[in-house]
Amino acid sequence: MEKSIAILGVGAIGGSIAVDIVRAGYDPILIDQWPAHVEAMKSGGLRVAIGDEELHAAVRAYHLCEVCTLNHEFDIVLLVAKSYDSCWMAEFIKPYLKPDGVLVSVQNSMNDDWIAPIIGVERDVGCVVELSAELFTPGFVRRNTTHQGTWFGLGELNGSITPRLDELQKLLACVGRCSITTNIRGAKWTKLVTNTMDLAPLAMMGLGPQAASEVPGMFDVCIRLGRESLAVGTRLGYTIEPIFGMSADEFMGSTDETLERILRTIISHVKKSSRNCVLHDHLKGRFSEVGYLNGLVVEKGRQVDVPTPANEAITQVTRRIQNGELKPDRSNLALVQQMLR
Repeated sequence: MEKSIAILGVGAIGGSIAVDIVRAGYDPILIDQWPAHVEAMKSGGLRVAIGDEELHAAVRAYHLCEVCTLNHEFDIVLLVAKSYDSCWMAEFIKPYLKPDGVLVSVQNSMNDDWIAPIIGVERDVGCVVELSAELFTPGFVRRNTTHQGTWFGLGELNGSITPRLDELQKLLACVGRCSITTNIRGAKWTKLVTNTMDLAPLAMMGLGPQAASEVPGMFDVCIRLGRESLAVGTRLGYTIEPIFGMSADEFMGSTDETLERILRTIISHVKKSSRNCVLHDHLKGRFSEVGYLNGLVVEKGRQVDVPTPANEAITQVTRRIQNGELKPDRSNLALVQQMLR
């Protein structure tokens, strides 16, 4: 029997995934909290621009308040939301997840640590995602990562290999490359290391990845952020894992060489003019998930006695942007450098 699928959180990333799996023949239910976006999808379907191509799919979209009227349980739920929405969304969807169903956290950060206690560790599958996209207009997503540049890593939290991983891999392979790992926690932390290097630092300057990486001193700050994040993860017991489809050989060499290779890889996979998810939040004047990225590294660093001054500086500057004290601007790099001196 065909599995019942829900995508909970149909923003830029969730929308990109939704169009591809619908076009591949799946029939997911799309659930989102932005009313105008849901109404646009109901009336005109979902459109995703990728390069010079525009993909379109008729979809089944629902407001959060409508889910209770479906009287329906799901085999698979793809949770594609900001980290700070993880707990309440997991609680929200828990009654609609079958006893033997699975929730896949297609998110940044270490969200499985707080999702698993809510839905049960046996129903939680970890996922690492590389996909950049933007959503500013209801019903319309601009995807910055090609299908070839998109990558997912899937894994059971206990490191086992199970039939459901094969099933999920087949599903997400409609969207991009997809790998299975026995070290999903290590892969999640490796992705967190990457996120601390490229999301908040680039967003605080209001620049795309290519322009930001060319600003003098920026790369040095990014590598320092990654070095701190990696040190915290190592102290916590995580083992670095090749991500983004990179080979084990590409993760060899000194720490700084590996971090620079990862950073340059992710920059090469997106459009030069793209804007990352934290910059979207700054432009929209809303809360970002940096507290669950650089902020999480700071928190964990304190717990294991690893200094994280660069991540703390980036977290503080981001907080000031969110509070309206600063605007995304190149001058914020000098502010961070001053804090580190």
